[in-house]
Amino acid sequence: MRMRSLIIAAGLLLPLAATLPAHAATTVYQAEDATLSQASVATNHTGYTGTGFVDYVNTTGSYVQWSVSAAAAGSATLTFRYANGTTADRPMDIAVNGTTVSSGKAFNATGNWDTWADTSVTVNLNAGANTIRATATTAGGGPNVDKLTMVSQDGTGGGPAVPFGSHQFAYASGMLRPTGSQATLDQKVIDYYNKWKAAFVKQNCGNGWYEVISPDADHPYVAEAQGYGMVIVATMAGADPNAKTIFDGMVKYMLAHPSVNNANLLAAEQDASCKSVNGSDSATDGDLDVALGLLLADKQWGSTGTYNYKDLAVKHINAIKTSEVNPTTKLMLLGDWSSPGDSLYYTSRSSDWLIDHFRAFKKATGDSAWDTIRTAHQNLITSQQANYASSTGLLADFVVTTNTTPKPAPGKVLEDANDGKYWWNACRDPWRIGTDAVTSGDSASLASARKINSWIKSKTGGNANNVAVGYSLSGSQISSGSEPAFFAPFAVAAMTDSGSQAWLDALWTKMLNTSFTSTDYYSTSIQLQVMIVVTGNYWLP
Repeated sequence: MRMRSLIIAAGLLLPLAATLPAHAATTVYQAEDATLSQASVATNHTGYTGTGFVDYVNTTGSYVQWSVSAAAAGSATLTFRYANGTTADRPMDIAVNGTTVSSGKAFNATGNWDTWADTSVTVNLNAGANTIRATATTAGGGPNVDKLTMVSQDGTGGGPAVPFGSHQFAYASGMLRPTGSQATLDQKVIDYYNKWKAAFVKQNCGNGWYEVISPDADHPYVAEAQGYGMVIVATMAGADPNAKTIFDGMVKYMLAHPSVNNANLLAAEQDASCKSVNGSDSATDGDLDVALGLLLADKQWGSTGTYNYKDLAVKHINAIKTSEVNPTTKLMLLGDWSSPGDSLYYTSRSSDWLIDHFRAFKKATGDSAWDTIRTAHQNLITSQQANYASSTGLLADFVVTTNTTPKPAPGKVLEDANDGKYWWNACRDPWRIGTDAVTSGDSASLASARKINSWIKSKTGGNANNVAVGYSLSGSQISSGSEPAFFAPFAVAAMTDSGSQAWLDALWTKMLNTSFTSTDYYSTSIQLQVMIVVTGNYWLP
C-alpha cells in the first residue's frame, strides 16, 4: 500500500530486560559482560555460526556475567554452554547476586575449542533482576562461555520466551552488523521504538483496542500499519513490559475488522472512528505481517491465554493462501478483492514478496504449498532483476502479466505513473529480500540483495546522503530529498556483503541522525524494522 503524495569492559553491566516465561519456563541469554586481562570478541569458530562469545584465557579471575530477570522468586536451573579446548578441566565459581553458590564448578574437558558442552547448577533467584557470574578459579583460565540457559523449576514467570536483546537466533554466517557494542546498538533500537510507540500506537477507539495510526496514509488506519505493529511489538517484548497487553489489543482490533470477502483476513482501511471503509476488503501486505506477528506471539507467550495466537495465525495463513495467492502463478494477489477476470488479477506488488514469511508459514502449517509459493517469488525476483534491471537489481512497485511474460507496469496500473519504477512500494524490497538473505543464507536471496547493494553503494559513492527518493529501474533518480523509507532498507542489503562495512555504518549513522517525524508513520515504521534487523534482533518463529 503506497503511503505518500559484550560488551568487554571492567565493571560494565548492561541488563537485558528479560523475564522467565511461564509457558516455556526457559530463557536463553548471550554472554553479556566480561572482565579479564586477556580477552577478545572471537570471530566464528569452525562449526559455530553465532557471534558475540568471548575467549577466556590464562587468567584466574576472568569472568562472564549476565543480567537475568525472573517474574517470581524461586528455584531455577542454570545451564552454561562452553568449550575449553584442552583435556584438563577448567573449574569456575558460580555466583548469584554476589553470593557464590557453587565453588569450583566443573567445566569439563572438551579437548577442542570447536566442541561445545554444557554444565548446570540449580540456584534460587529473586523476583526481578538477578546477576549471574561465572569466574575462572585456576591459573589456566576459564573456558569459552557462550551462553546461559535458565529453566524454572516451578514454571513461574510470565515474560517473553525471546526477550528483545537476547539474540537467541544466529544469522547466516558472515552477515555484517553496524560497528559498535551490541548493547549500544540494542539501546538505539529501544530508544527509537519508544518514540515510534508514543507517536503511533494509540487507543483512540476504545473497546480495548490498540491501533497503529497512519496519518500519512490514505486512511487513518490501514492493515499495513496493524501488521507492522504486531510484528514490531511482539519482537520488542522484554524491552517493552507492556508488549503483551498492547499486542492483545491489536489482536482484538484485528478480529473486530474482518474482510468482507474472507473473515480470517483483515479489512484494509478504517476511518477516524475505526469503521472499515472503501469496500472492507483486504490488503495482502497487512495480512502477511499480521500472520507473522501472531506466530511470533505464540512463541513469545504461548497460546493458552486470552487468544490462541497459533490457531489465529494458522487460520490467517490458510486464508492468505486461499484468497491472496493467485492459484495459477502462485504469486501474491493485491488483496482478496482480486478475482479471475479483473484487470489486476495477474498483477503483483514486489513489496508483498516476503520470502522469509513464506518460510515461517511453511514451518507453522507444514503445508508444502508455501515452498512452491516461495520459489515462485524468488524466481520472479531473479528474472525481473536480470531482464529489466541488469545494472541495478531494482524491482518495480508492480509487475503485470504474471501469467505470460511478467514485466514492470507500463505506467499507472493502481496508484500512479511510477507504478513500473522503484517507488514508494518497492523501496521496501532491499529490506525484505535482505532479511531472508541474512536469516536463511539462501543463495537466491543473497544474490538478489547483493546485486542491489552493489549498485546503490556505487551510485551514491558510499554517501548515505545521496540516496534519492525513487529510481527508474535503470538507476535514474526520480525525486530529490531524503526519506528513511528509501535509504534505511539498503542497510539490510548491505549486511550481506563483507566489503560493505563502511557503507552499512554510513546508513546506520544516517538513520540515527535523521530527525524522528511523528506524522511520518510509513518511513519511521520501516526504519524501525530495519534497525531491528541490522542489529541482529530479528528472528523467525
